[in-house]
Amino acid sequence: MGLYPEIEPYDQGMLHVGDGNHVYWEVCGNPQGKPAVMLHGGPGTGSNPYFRRYFDPAAYRVVLLDQRGCGRSTPHASAYDTDMSGNTTSHIIADLERLREHLGIGRWLVWGVSWGSVLGLRYAQTHPGAVSELVLTAVGTGANREVALMTRGLGQFYPEAFERFLAELPEGERDGNLAAAYNRVIESPDPEVRARAARAWTDWETAMTPAPPRSIPRFEDPVFRMGFARTVTHYWGNDHFLGEGNEEGVVLRDAPLLKDIPGTIVQGSLDPGNLLGTVWLLHQAWPGSELVLIDEVGHNAGAPGMVDALVAATDRYAARGV
Repeated sequence: MGLYPEIEPYDQGMLHVGDGNHVYWEVCGNPQGKPAVMLHGGPGTGSNPYFRRYFDPAAYRVVLLDQRGCGRSTPHASAYDTDMSGNTTSHIIADLERLREHLGIGRWLVWGVSWGSVLGLRYAQTHPGAVSELVLTAVGTGANREVALMTRGLGQFYPEAFERFLAELPEGERDGNLAAAYNRVIESPDPEVRARAARAWTDWETAMTPAPPRSIPRFEDPVFRMGFARTVTHYWGNDHFLGEGNEEGVVLRDAPLLKDIPGTIVQGSLDPGNLLGTVWLLHQAWPGSELVLIDEVGHNAGAPGMVDALVAATDRYAARGV
């Protein structure tokens, strides 16, 4: 099956969303097609033209955006003077609603990858009337125990890299929430301290990739690296701004609220988040959801089997109409 051919947007712009923020958006495909919005990961990676190709351009009106502080949105999180207090889950959900109304869309299919799956789930739980379907991959729920797994639990599998990861933190900061500790260091007024911390954070993320060569080219861009590390530690260190009760997961707790929204979860069998059983728990708690497991794939929506399953899901939902 594979991806659809490359396509360019037919409309794009910068939406003022308040707090001095402007969010970049673009639309491609069929202007009269079924609306869909793609939510990128990170938080803080930005959108990618690659993601346009998961949708049939004849059937869908596909919206992509760069969430606050990343990609082409302004101000960028890599700039030290960018105020991160206005960058939270509730702020981004409000941005989605502003963009939906700006584009004159009633309901849209929500497609989310990694952090985008957390955001998509919470958006659907809080604005169910705006979401026609969900397609999610590399799924997490933003629970604190998921953050603990990614920042500390996996250290036993990558001990040498984990030792380097801890070494960049002051000794007194190595026993608690490591994401919060890294965020405090990244907010240092010393640019060299900030730069070393951002590099150490992305080195740890790179170390967790499942197979050689363990390299992620975008982390070699110092602007991307700083913006990404600052944003992801800001969210991971603050309960993903999901509120009280997030140890086991607010999103997972509220999964029954999705009972009227069809959804497909496409997950690699080797995704490290599976160690906590997150996707199985979500699937069981979400009436009417479909879980598709792809063997021998990790946290990678672009793997061939993952691509086929994700395109099959959007093709199937296209037939349901608007």
